[in-house]
Amino acid sequence: MLTVRAPATSANLGSGFDVFGVALGAPADVIRVERAPETSISITGAGSNYIPTDPEKNTVGAVAEALDAPATIRIDKGVRPSSGLGSSAASAAGAAVALNALYDRGLSREELVPVAAEGEALVSGEAHPDNVAPSLLGGFTIATDDGVTQVDASLPVVACLPETSVSTRDARDVVPKTAALEDVVDTVGHAATLTVGMTRDDPELVGKGLNDAIVTPERSALIDGYDAVREAALEAGATGVTVSGAGPGVLAVCYAADQRAIAGAMMDAFDAEGIESRAYQTTIGEGARLYPNG
Repeated sequence: MLTVRAPATSANLGSGFDVFGVALGAPADVIRVERAPETSISITGAGSNYIPTDPEKNTVGAVAEALDAPATIRIDKGVRPSSGLGSSAASAAGAAVALNALYDRGLSREELVPVAAEGEALVSGEAHPDNVAPSLLGGFTIATDDGVTQVDASLPVVACLPETSVSTRDARDVVPKTAALEDVVDTVGHAATLTVGMTRDDPELVGKGLNDAIVTPERSALIDGYDAVREAALEAGATGVTVSGAGPGVLAVCYAADQRAIAGAMMDAFDAEGIESRAYQTTIGEGARLYPNG
């Protein structure tokens, strides 16, 4: 048996729609695999009752097929589905690492990105690598058609997850098909600022870079209480706040000394809207970790 811990992720980061992503220190999925004549999947943990175990309908089943690596696969979900924290990506990335090792396929983490992305396509309808790339590689990733660039960033963040859900497909439906030139220029500037901030582990620059005027305003409207939560986080010391992935998770970048206050402020703001939530006080961290002895 092989075991892999695959981290949650936050993609888009405001200005980097479908391109930027970060691995989070918590939460995470744990995937265990053993060789078998055919693939079977069992799931426990967060939201497990809503995830199909049919290999043809599950992200890890698609990964097993792509690697020609049938296995008994057990998934302990730490990343809730429909959270905006890369739930399906964590499972796909973890399965890719585990099955690649189990069958000694010899693929690099970079080569596993498109394999895991194909599994993601079962959920989102398209093979987007912005979540699977950081879950596989860790840190901050920039995923384009030319490949993935990775930076070993390490910044404190708070990921606040309300007890509501936003469908990835619904979140994609509200993305504008066109944008004003001034909004595009503004977003490019913020994306560049964020990238420099990641290379410097600078919460101020990264916080400024989270802003965008194109996608986030549309997606944030799907999240009850978002504006109040964002304002509360900023008042508590966050350097920037944005929608995590497709939502409803909300990501705040900050200094470590302010994490606890920010987490409490965000949960209090959701509570004032009648919405329960939990907050992960974590950091941008490592990618999927393999435990060869199970």
